[in-house]
Formats: sequence, structure tokens, C-alpha cells
Amino acid sequence: MTKKISEKTLRKSWKIWFFWHGSSQQGENLLGNAMGHTMTPVIEELYDNKEEKVLAYKRSLTLFNTEQQLGAIAPGILVGVEESVANKEITPEIADSVKVALIGPTSAIGDSLWVATVIPLLLTVAMTITHMGGAFVYIGPLLYAIGYPIGTAIMSWKLWQLGYRTGIDSMRKFMESGMLEQITKTMTILGLIVVGALAASFVSVNIPLVITPPGGETAAVDVNAMINNIFPNILPLLFTIFVYWLYSKKNKSPLFIMGVILLVAILLTVVGVLSGTYVF
Repeated sequence: MTKKISEKTLRKSWKIWFFWHGSSQQGENLLGNAMGHTMTPVIEELYDNKEEKVLAYKRSLTLFNTEQQLGAIAPGILVGVEESVANKEITPEIADSVKVALIGPTSAIGDSLWVATVIPLLLTVAMTITHMGGAFVYIGPLLYAIGYPIGTAIMSWKLWQLGYRTGIDSMRKFMESGMLEQITKTMTILGLIVVGALAASFVSVNIPLVITPPGGETAAVDVNAMINNIFPNILPLLFTIFVYWLYSKKNKSPLFIMGVILLVAILLTVVGVLSGTYVF
């Protein structure tokens, strides 16, 4: 008799993944424990024999990693793979190989599309609405706080179902088509555009210096306005590049970078540069 995972078990397995996928992430097997937890209702439904259950749990606890939102297609595929193992359609060794093969592509797609693109775009929209003032001050945060989890849940569940129904063959065809590389490049470019827009819109760096020539014969020169007339938003750009350099090239932690920014701001404020106290 062919074994088939019920819709109830499929949904229960997805809920475990959605709410608990990052709760046990560690260096030994990354999301392996979360995957084992996710497969619990599936294994319990597919197998009656204790020895078979033990072997299935051991397979589920091995090294696994993916981006958790868009990457939900990967555990969905693995649920279908486990069903094939239970029906003797494939061997456990093939199931292990499939699991390893899914790590790279699903992580790359998820990080490029979701982490580097969708989240910054949604944050940009929410912050822009918030900056409109009035009642919009509350609408922006609510849009993100409500839209993000609901949208994520719907997308994750649909991808989970897609992974279970289409299986590893569809993923292999997708990889062989070369579309992953095209999508990754496209999303990288789009992500850079979004980051650039965020830096220009929300990073504020000013030099409040007004240079007054001796004798007062000529008009005072606003240094900040002069710089922006030559190269608009050059100061936020340089500041963003500086932070990127500290993080990516010098391997400084975000906490260290925030400390440096705070220290510099305090020092400059003390000497009166950022506060505009000094007028030359």
C-alpha cells in the first residue's frame, strides 16, 4: 500500500518549520535540529516500525541550512523525499544526497531575493510612509509589523506545498537552466539600487560651517550647501562607504561601528562643528 502524507500532517510540519526554524541553529549541524523537529509529524505518520523511525530521525538531524523564508521550498521537497523513501521508491542514501544538494541553491535564492531585496524594499516603503507625518507615523510601522509576517507566512506555505508536489526534479531542472545565476545577478543589482536609495534618503551628514570673509565685503559661504551644489549627497555616500569599509574590509562588528559613530559625533559636537557653534 502506497504511503501518503495527509494535508493535516503537511501543514503541521510547515508550522513547525515556520515558527521554530531558527530556534536551534548552531555550528554543528546548523538547521539540522530544526529540520529534525520539522520532520517529526511526517516520520510519525509514514513509519510504524521503531527502527525505521530512528533511521529517519537520524537522516533529518544531519547538517542542513537554507534561507528560512523563500528557502521553505527545500524542507517541502525533503518531506516529499521522505515519503519516497517510505514507499521504497528511492534509497536513504539518495535522500541524503538530495538534502545536501538543496543547501546551496535555496540559500542563494533566498538570500538574494528575500534578505537583500524584499525586506529592504518593504522597509523603504514603510519608512517613507512614516516620514509623511501625521497619522502616517503609525501607518508605516504597522504596515511592516503586519504585512511582513502575514506575507511571509503565505509565501512560505505556498513554496512548501510547491516543493512537496514538484520534488527534486523541478529544482534540478531549474538549476540546469541557468536561471539561478541570472536571478542572483538581477537581485544583486536591484539590491544595490535599493541600498543606494536608502543611503541617499535616510543617511544624513551635514557640515554646518559658514565661512565669513574678513571685512564682510562678500557673502558668507555655507560649506554644506556648496558641497551639495557640487555633488549632491556626497557626504552621506562617503559615510556609507566608510561604514561598509569598516564592516566588510576590516571585519568590525556592528556594535563597534555604532560605537565609533557615537564617539565621533560626541567629539565633533563638543568642538562645535556639528552643532554650528563655530562660524569662521
